[in-house]
Amino acid sequence: MSLLEIRSLTHFFGGLRAVYNFEQTLSKGELVGLIGPNGAGKTTVFNLVSGFYQPTQGEITLVGKSILGLRPHQVTAMGIARTFQNIRLWNTLTVFDNLCISQHHQLEYGLLHTVLRSRRFRENEQRVIRTAEQMLDILNLRHYAMEYPKNLPYGLQRRLEIGRALCMRPALLLLDEPAAGMNPGEVDELIKHIKWIRDEFKLTIWLIEHHMRVVMNICERIKVLDFGETIAEGPPSVIRENRRVIQAYLGDEETTYA
Repeated sequence: MSLLEIRSLTHFFGGLRAVYNFEQTLSKGELVGLIGPNGAGKTTVFNLVSGFYQPTQGEITLVGKSILGLRPHQVTAMGIARTFQNIRLWNTLTVFDNLCISQHHQLEYGLLHTVLRSRRFRENEQRVIRTAEQMLDILNLRHYAMEYPKNLPYGLQRRLEIGRALCMRPALLLLDEPAAGMNPGEVDELIKHIKWIRDEFKLTIWLIEHHMRVVMNICERIKVLDFGETIAEGPPSVIRENRRVIQAYLGDEETTYA
C-alpha cells in the first residue's frame, strides 16, 4: 500500500484555477521533488495535503485513509509534518521550547493530570524533554538551546524548523523551499542533512524547491507543474533534458546542477 495517494486533485480560488487534475503517489522511504515556476500551484498542493485548504475536487489518502476535511492539527496527528516557504518559528520561545511545544499533540494527559502532577503527566513531560534534547544533538543546536530563533543565522533557523517538524514523528515530511535564502555552503549542508534525515528517521520526504542543485542531487523522481498542471514527471536525468520543462521553468539558457 502507498503511503500517500492523490487522485484528480483540483482547486479553485474563486474563478482562478490553481491546481488541476493533480496526481501523486508516494511510497515509504522515497525522496520526491515538486518543482515549477512561481504561481505554478506547488505550495497550494502542500496546503491541500496538510489541511490548510480543502480541494474543490479530488481525493487524498494517507495509508489508505482519506484525510479530506481534516484540519491541519488532525493531519499532523495522522503523520504528516511540514515546513513553510516563509519560516514560521515561535520567536518568543527558545530553541528548546520550540522543539518541546511541537510535541503538544502527542501528550496523553488532561487538565486533571496537570493539576495533580500525576505519574502520566510526569512521564509525558520527561518524554517531551528527552525528544527535544535528542533533536538538539541531532541538529547540532545544543549550543543554541536557550537562544531565541530570531537571533540565529538563517540556515540554523531552517534547521530548527525541520527539527521541529521531526519532533512530531511524521511518516511524511513536506519541505517547502528549504534552501530559500541559504548561501552555497548552507545549501551543501542542507543536501547532506536531508539525505541523512530520510535514512535515519525512515521517512518519506516530499519537497518543493527552486534551487536546482538541491533537487537534482537528492530527489529520486521529480514532478513539474506549470499553471497548476503537470507537464513532466520522472527521474532527474529525464527532467533536466525535458525541453518543455526548460522553457517553462529553467529558461532557455544553459543551467548547471552540480
